[in-house]
Amino acid sequence: MRPLDTTTSAITLPLAGEAATASLARALSRLVAPGDVIALFGDLGAGKTSFARAFINALPRENADAVESEGTVERQEEEVPSPTFTLVQLYERVPATIWHFDLYRLEQAEEVYELGIEEAFADGISLIEWPDRLGGLLPADRLEVHLGFGSSPDARTADLAALGSWTKRRESLAALQGDLAG
Repeated sequence: MRPLDTTTSAITLPLAGEAATASLARALSRLVAPGDVIALFGDLGAGKTSFARAFINALPRENADAVESEGTVERQEEEVPSPTFTLVQLYERVPATIWHFDLYRLEQAEEVYELGIEEAFADGISLIEWPDRLGGLLPADRLEVHLGFGSSPDARTADLAALGSWTKRRESLAALQGDLAG
């Protein structure tokens, strides 16, 4: 795992398990806009794909995905497989298409151009697992989410680092500490 950029003010959040990781992802989904990049760092099994799955399902589909059942409206979750072999999966969501990249198998950073990464950076919301594979192609404007293992088998930690345009949302990110704790 790449060390956290110490030139930013990082926020560290303890995550008791997968449900807490999902809560963090849902909370962050409320802060995104077209053109945003979220770089997901972490070792194998740290929860990057679980985070992405919850994030994607937190945003409404571009076409209606709510179903009325006995007077309540429920959103149907979409299956979100890991794009380990396809390298990218797209999800039509509001406010923009989510581009879920898994760059673990990428051999050269320039290969991402074939995946449409320029379009993703311009108009979509990019979730990037293994963003270190991009090297210098990783945009300066990004939120880094560093997932690590916690003190118990299910526990994780999340270090959030706001870079570039994300620094304007530091207050919203800091508020997550209270939101997720209570």
